[in-house]
Amino acid sequence: MIRRAVVQGVGHYLPERVVPNSEFEKTLDTNDEWIRARSGIERRHFAAEGETTSQLATRAARAALDDAGLQPGDIDAIILATSTADLTFPAAATMVQANLGMTQGFAFDVQAVCAGFVYALANASALIASGQAERVLVIGAETFSRIMDWTDRGTCVLFGDGAGALVLGAESGEGTAADRGILATDLHSDGRYRDILYVDGGVSTGTTGQLRMQGREVFRHAIDKLAATAQSALDKAGLDSGDVDWIVPHQANIRIIQGTAKKMNLPMDNVVVTVQDHGNTSAASIPLALSVGRDRGQIKQGDLLVTEAIGGGLAWGAVVLRW
Repeated sequence: MIRRAVVQGVGHYLPERVVPNSEFEKTLDTNDEWIRARSGIERRHFAAEGETTSQLATRAARAALDDAGLQPGDIDAIILATSTADLTFPAAATMVQANLGMTQGFAFDVQAVCAGFVYALANASALIASGQAERVLVIGAETFSRIMDWTDRGTCVLFGDGAGALVLGAESGEGTAADRGILATDLHSDGRYRDILYVDGGVSTGTTGQLRMQGREVFRHAIDKLAATAQSALDKAGLDSGDVDWIVPHQANIRIIQGTAKKMNLPMDNVVVTVQDHGNTSAASIPLALSVGRDRGQIKQGDLLVTEAIGGGLAWGAVVLRW
């Protein structure tokens, strides 16, 4: 028998303000058709003035706890994946901890941009497998609307704000691919490509900065790296693509999602897609898609899922889990 990190609850939160593609036509040389054709995005949510990443994360966390039938006191650790924390420090995860009234355990942020939630899941799985924690609240939350250059039509139309969360708990498994929970993880990064997706601010500049992206270069790397990391994670679990019920990918661009599914020899009917409604919510996109996919009735207990993501760093990776 081994310890597995099993999903016990899931939830999400989206800010109230919905921004359709048509809103960008007022200030940019773009239109709804152009944005849909290149990204698949139809609308996204933007946080209200004064609404912070930690507040979005807290709402998603509460939803996941309610879904699990648990209280904050039942949680040993919080891992928050974000690149848009409220402050340089402390970690936004500690703010969520305080918001929940959780005085025990520990909380920390993971920063791997769009791959952040995959990295957070890998960390949570390791904490549970090693016995360091019994239950971990894993959150992805972003307010990317705060780091947009609103004159750059190639980036500002792509991103949105939101949060999603999972409660992972320790449960006994047989050590086989039939177990529920996280079965394998696969993580990578290559700092040689840091200049194709980054924010031009930080401590060294004394500014928050704005997102800069070489879209074609990111696209060039994305499909091959995502398909390869997904296959590597499946190999580690002793599975192949034919065993997969759902790909739950980072929701960046419909063409990347379609290309990755094709490379994995899986039809789009086996892919959870939310990019049309949320845009690219970076580290929040996978937990948002997991929560929405469960609410739609797509994801059911016992289903085998592969989540994969790539983001600035470049950082990328995949997780295989049985729901």
